[in-house]
Amino acid sequence: MKTDHPERGRLQAAPTLAAGASAIERRRFLTTLTGAGTVLASSRSFAWEPGEPLPVPDSMRVLGKPVAADAYGNPSPHESNVIRRQSPGLTRTNESSIAFAPLQSLFGIITPNGLHFERDHVGRADVDPYTHQLAIHGLVAKPKRYTLDALLRMPSVSRIHFIECGANTGMEWGNAAVPTVQFTHGMLSCAEYTGALLSTLLDDVGVDHKRARFILAEGADGAALTRTIPIEMALDDVMVVYGQNGEMLRPENGYPLRLLVPGVQGVSSVKWLRRIEVGDQPWHTREETLHYSDLMPDGKSRQFTWIQEAKSVITSPSGAMTLFDKGGYYEITGLAWSGRGRIKRVDVSTDGGRQWQTAQLQTPVLSKALTRFRFDWVWDGEPALLQSRCIDETGYVQPSIRALREVRGTRSIYHNNAIQTWQVLASGEVRNVQV
Repeated sequence: MKTDHPERGRLQAAPTLAAGASAIERRRFLTTLTGAGTVLASSRSFAWEPGEPLPVPDSMRVLGKPVAADAYGNPSPHESNVIRRQSPGLTRTNESSIAFAPLQSLFGIITPNGLHFERDHVGRADVDPYTHQLAIHGLVAKPKRYTLDALLRMPSVSRIHFIECGANTGMEWGNAAVPTVQFTHGMLSCAEYTGALLSTLLDDVGVDHKRARFILAEGADGAALTRTIPIEMALDDVMVVYGQNGEMLRPENGYPLRLLVPGVQGVSSVKWLRRIEVGDQPWHTREETLHYSDLMPDGKSRQFTWIQEAKSVITSPSGAMTLFDKGGYYEITGLAWSGRGRIKRVDVSTDGGRQWQTAQLQTPVLSKALTRFRFDWVWDGEPALLQSRCIDETGYVQPSIRALREVRGTRSIYHNNAIQTWQVLASGEVRNVQV
C-alpha cells in the first residue's frame, strides 16, 4: 500500500521493506494460501534459502548514537511525516486553531502525547504551575482553593478514555468529502489520564447535594472558556487531571490541570482548569449558545448535547492511500468508541453496507475509550466500498449518513457519528465518498 498525501509522503512501492518503514509498510501484507497450501509471496515479501547470507546494513558497521544524545526522547527521523496537521479551512488564526491527530499512522488505542489532537480558542495558555490554583465554590459548605501540590497529594486514579471534539467529522455533513481520515476524524484521541476524581474534591468542600444540579468549569486561557456539566456526571467519573500517558500534561492539553469528562464532547473537558462553581441551573455560556449547539432542520437549535454517541472509522485502508497488490491480503483496521460505555461489536462491509461481517476487537475493550478492530480482507482488484459499523453495550447502532440526515438535516456542524465510506477504485486509489 502506498500514498502520496503528506501524512505518508515518503511511502513508495519499493522492492524491500526498509527497517525504518512507515505504519502502512509495517502492516502485515501476509501471504495468501492457495487451496493446495502453496504460499504466494506478496509484493512485500521475498523467498530466502537457509544458509544464504543476509545483507549487512550500514547500522552494523558503526557505533550508534550516545545513550544521552536526546534529553527527551524523540521519534525516529524516518517518522517525521507522522505529525498533527492543521486544516486551512478551519484555522482562522494560529491562535484559534485545530490540529488533527494522524489516525492513519497510529497503532492500538493510545495516542502519543505529541500527536494528541489540539483545539485552542485563543492559543495555548502559559500557566505557572507554582502559582496556579483551582477554586471550588458555589453551593458548597467550605469553598477552597487547591494548589497543584495539594492536588498531587490527594487520592488519585488512572483511567483510559477518549476525547473527541463535538465538531469531529463536521465537514461531512455537507458532502465536503475531506480526503484523509486525519481530517475527517482526527479531532479524536485516547490516553491514560491520572488525577483526582472530582467527586473526591466535591466531598472535600461539602457539596450541597439537595440543591446542586450543575457545575461550571472555567479555564485560565484568554477565552476564559466555560462549560456547564450536570452534577450526576460530576459525581460519577469526571476527573481533575494533571497526568497524561505517564507524564504531566503537555501545554496544548491543559498543563498543569484540565477537567476530563469521559464520553462527553471535548470542549467540556476544560483545559487550564482554574475554577469550578456549583449551582442549581445551567449557565448558558457563550460556548453553549453561540457554539457547540445543534442546528436542527426546523431551524431550532438543540443545546447541551453532551454525549458522544457510538462511532467508528476504518483508518487503514483510508482516503488518499493506494492499494498496490491486487489479489493480496490487507488487514482492514480502525477505531470504535462510544460515550455511553463499551463497544460491543464492530461490523465491516466491503460492498457499501449490503453485507456485513464481524470484525475482531483488540483487548482491552474499555468503557468510554477507543477500541481497535481488525478484519482480514483479500482484495480481488475490483472496486470496493469499505465501511465499519459499531454497536455499543447499550444496543445503540451507528447510523448511516442518510439515516442521520433524515433526523438532523444538513446544516449542523456538531455530533456527526455516521458511518464513513472509503471507495477503493480498480486502480487501488482510496477516496472519501458518502453512501
